[in-house]
This record gives sequence, C-alpha cells and structure tokens, in this order.
Amino acid sequence: MEAMAESLRERLRAVLQPFDQVMPQPEDADGRPAAVLIPVLERDDPAVVFTKRTDDLPRHPGEISFPGGLRHDEDADLLETALRETEEELGLSRSDVDVLGALDPFLTYTTGFWVTPVVGAVHGDPVFTPNPGEIAEVLEFPLSRLDVVEAEVEWRNGDQVWAGFVYELDGHTIWGATGRMLHELLEVLRKESPWASR
Repeated sequence: MEAMAESLRERLRAVLQPFDQVMPQPEDADGRPAAVLIPVLERDDPAVVFTKRTDDLPRHPGEISFPGGLRHDEDADLLETALRETEEELGLSRSDVDVLGALDPFLTYTTGFWVTPVVGAVHGDPVFTPNPGEIAEVLEFPLSRLDVVEAEVEWRNGDQVWAGFVYELDGHTIWGATGRMLHELLEVLRKESPWASR
C-alpha cells in the first residue's frame, strides 16, 4: 500500500501544475478570489474527501463541496486560503497535507468566485473533526467509483444552458463547481491510471 500511495503522489505531482505557476486571476476578470483543497486519501483504492454543507448556510446549503472558501486579507496566498479553510472546516492540520499541485482556476457561475483548486495528499488515516456550524457530514469516495459513475449533463434556465458533470453515489449528488473540479482531476488521472474506464 505504501508503494501504491507513493506512486499516486508522484504521478499527480508530475502532471499537476505547481501551485506557484498557476495562472493568476486576470486583473480585468470578475470574481472574488477563493480556493479549495481536493484532499486525496492514499489507500489501496485512493479516495477523495468531500464535505456536505449544513442546510442553514447562506451559500450552497446542503450541497457537497470540497473544503475551502474566500481568501482573507491575512492569507499570504490562495494556498494558505485552501489549507486554512480545510483546517477550520475539517480540523485537518496543514502539516498533514502534502500539496501536490493545482488545477486551472475558474469563475463559478452562481457565486462569482474565482476559484483555485489545490490538490493535496493526506498523510495516514486522518480523523476529521468537522465544524458543526458548516459541515453536516464528511464523505469519502474512491476515485475508481467516481470515474465509473460520472455523467455529463446539461441544465437549462430559460435561454441559458450550462453543461457539467454529475456523480451519484450512495444517495449523494456531486455537481456544479465541485463536479467540474472533480472531472478535471479525473481527466488528469485517466491519462495513465489502471482503473480509468475511459
């Protein structure tokens, strides 16, 4: 298992963008800077950690997301934002996260956030202590299962059409910005992973 975990870590580190080389938010681009962490658990069947948000939050209540949020003035950069928010939401120390790189930043449709997704391997078998004011449940899904259930869909709202990716697992639905980031991570891994279905 240790060799497999090391292989996954090094494979991701090789194909992801180094965080310090990620395209910054263009000066003329709308959106408030934000960041999330995509925590990857190093197991025989590697898994990703998600959070189910509480139903009384003002933004995206009850939805499944990655830990993260808006950049604070005191954050040195968006990497610190992702790690700080993860620590606040899940009780996961930043020292337990091996930052492997980042995916392309993008602007969210509904909230208008310019989000930078950071990918990190989580050491050992973490015990999460979710913040009850924000997190209703911590979910872990193997990458191999997420790869199999991925479905591309379109949403229509009047004249507007949005395309995206949806993942239905164990009564939970992952979609929206989280689905987009998950799809990008899976696409990176599909290039060489033995479990990739495509």
